[in-house]
Amino acid sequence: MWYLANKRDLPWRKTNNPYKIWLSEIILQQTRVNQGIAYYHRFIETFPTVFHLAKASEENVLKLWQGLGYYSRARNLLYSAKIIVDEYKGKFPNSHNQLLKLKGVGDYTASAIASICFNESAAVVDGNVYRVLARYFGIYTPINSSKGVKEFKQLAQKLINNKSPGIHNQAVMEFGAQLCKPQNPLCLKCPLCDSCVALSTKKISQLPVKEKKVKLKRRYFNYIVVKSQNNQTILQKRDAGIWINLYEFPLIETEFEIDEKDLINHSKFKNLFAGKRVEITLFNNIIKAHKLSHQHIYAKFWIAEVTSEENFKINWSEVEKYPVPVLIHNFLKAFKTN
Repeated sequence: MWYLANKRDLPWRKTNNPYKIWLSEIILQQTRVNQGIAYYHRFIETFPTVFHLAKASEENVLKLWQGLGYYSRARNLLYSAKIIVDEYKGKFPNSHNQLLKLKGVGDYTASAIASICFNESAAVVDGNVYRVLARYFGIYTPINSSKGVKEFKQLAQKLINNKSPGIHNQAVMEFGAQLCKPQNPLCLKCPLCDSCVALSTKKISQLPVKEKKVKLKRRYFNYIVVKSQNNQTILQKRDAGIWINLYEFPLIETEFEIDEKDLINHSKFKNLFAGKRVEITLFNNIIKAHKLSHQHIYAKFWIAEVTSEENFKINWSEVEKYPVPVLIHNFLKAFKTN
């Protein structure tokens, strides 16, 4: 079998422990394998069992997750760990339907855990599987349409090896990752090249089909980085939208790029400093887009030097202990070495 001879040596492939498989699958949602490996090891070392994870604070989990993005995954991970411990007594749900009840677990993740850990014939359909099936069978139904989701799931379910569903699922995904790649697939090395519709019709680059994405949104963030004479600053916890429950410096979001004059005249700026004398400097005038799935964020970091102020209670030596978006993390690294 191609998979057994060519599979990558990945840490979660050395176990069928449902906690570890669940953790790896949540990490790998929206994350490349090479990036996810380090986070997987970090989580296993810090939280070796679901009981350890369930006892963790949200801030500790978010801090450990920092840099992976899509932070709702981390919050859902903690929430579901508590459910597994409190309601299931630490015993993992052992079927596709039961797994779907966990927060943050969709059809793909439930199918992966059920097939790998409990030998249930539940077919997984991820980006790799969509690509392999669309090309091999010549399917033009958009993979991000409701019709496409249903059609590809049914096909994958029809093809699954009922004797070894876990190995089958991993094999198809690995095949897509190594051979049937999005760009420059290795068709000459493919054991299925003689019967692939996309290859025979020269349509490889056109498959799979995706419907057009939603319009990209541009956002302009102005962070006020307070630095008082007694080395204090302020961080605020986001309570909505992207990066909820992560920390950031006081934020003024605008519809377009603003300059220093616009900043100091903004009502939020005036409320933050309440008429106190502030010296403002723009940190690093190179503004790059921070790209998320449906939005680009253009951020400026304004260094605000002020006298000692009781409203600014976080010492700069403590800042790195807080879970922050990668945008803030990257600023802090640059600011520290400046």
